[in-house]
Amino acid sequence: MSNKDKNIIKIHNLNKEFVVNKNPLRVLSDINLEIKEGEFVTIVGHSGCGKSTLLKIMCGLVDYEDGTVERNGHPVEGPGPNCGMVFQDHRLLPWLKIKDNVGFGLKNISKEEKEKTVLSHLKMVGLEGFENSYPAQLSGGMSQRAAIARGLANNPTILLLDEPFGALDALTRIQMQKEILEIQKKEKTTMVMVTHDIDEAIYLGDRIVVMSARPGEIKEIIETDPVESKKRGSVKFAEYKKKIYAYFFEDSDVDYEIEYVI
Repeated sequence: MSNKDKNIIKIHNLNKEFVVNKNPLRVLSDINLEIKEGEFVTIVGHSGCGKSTLLKIMCGLVDYEDGTVERNGHPVEGPGPNCGMVFQDHRLLPWLKIKDNVGFGLKNISKEEKEKTVLSHLKMVGLEGFENSYPAQLSGGMSQRAAIARGLANNPTILLLDEPFGALDALTRIQMQKEILEIQKKEKTTMVMVTHDIDEAIYLGDRIVVMSARPGEIKEIIETDPVESKKRGSVKFAEYKKKIYAYFFEDSDVDYEIEYVI
């Protein structure tokens, strides 16, 4: 089996409930999803549909009781060094320099190896020269770059991204999308990103997982064309966008139009 055909994440018949005010609240229902090694998978859906919960279950940050979740061929029983995670807020420690934030999770290696790893990852995300800066001295986009470097520093086989560009301005967000895609292709890291931005989901995703409102179910998994999905003004890109919007508004009288730009 070639690497591109190897399922690195397997989720079968997953259900998840939380207890709210002593009452059960189902947030995920009958989730079945397999993600291949080296894929970039994006997940879109209404707010509160369980997207972030699903991502945290993959990472091992949230327990599950019903169904099976495997990562690298083993049941997920908690976080592990082979799976990194980047959140919407960068969560950098303000009292540490950027180099120390990026190297925070690196254990059992020499000081020289740690420094080399940190500097190489800062260079990878375009932060060479800022290793001695503090988080407060960086812009929002630069802080997210540092968070991505931290997530990649342990050389994980999987990187999970929970709306990492949501707080950025539009131009910075587009630039970050290009950069994370370049990193993913270069490092061949399997990436799964939750996003509310449909354009972002199409541009980044080899496949797009479309989820229903709570309780979150997978309505469809859309496989994108690797060339056309990178052309934001193409007819094919607009077709993907229209298809996803149709899922969100199928039970609504909201009128929407997708403009085709050639």
